Amino acid sequence: MTSNPGTDSTATAQLTTPTHHFAMRFSSTPRGARLARRLCSERLDAWGIPYGSDVHDVLTLITAELCANAVRHGNVPGRDFHLQVTTEATSTVRIEVTDTRGERLPAPAPADLEANQTDGRGLLLVAALADLWGWCPRADGPGKTVWARLTIPAAADR
Repeated sequence: MTSNPGTDSTATAQLTTPTHHFAMRFSSTPRGARLARRLCSERLDAWGIPYGSDVHDVLTLITAELCANAVRHGNVPGRDFHLQVTTEATSTVRIEVTDTRGERLPAPAPADLEANQTDGRGLLLVAALADLWGWCPRADGPGKTVWARLTIPAAADR
């Protein structure tokens, strides 16, 4: 163990390790995206973010949009997408969806979409609902990871 002479050893550190973690691969199909959303919804409820709460609904919608985008825009035939949901000690939920198509990078749709247009608003929803979102190249192969973060209120505020 090393010590840093400039720090007080009696101070408590903020935990940075995940307190809950869920990860699974799904087929890059509408059925796979639906299953990912439903399993994420179940996990959130099991972790104390109850069904029907605003936070649960927002996190489920963010997951649904990111998974649908992975299926629609990140689909490579025969390759799955990966969903990872992590809660941190800082009351933050991070949702990550990884696909294998690295050349199609996410960008929010322009705000001036036509009223009768039925698609193209997914990342606008994610941007409006999440505290922060972004993407990064996939660490272990071709593709990208699109992620969103949301800080959840204390249990009494849910």
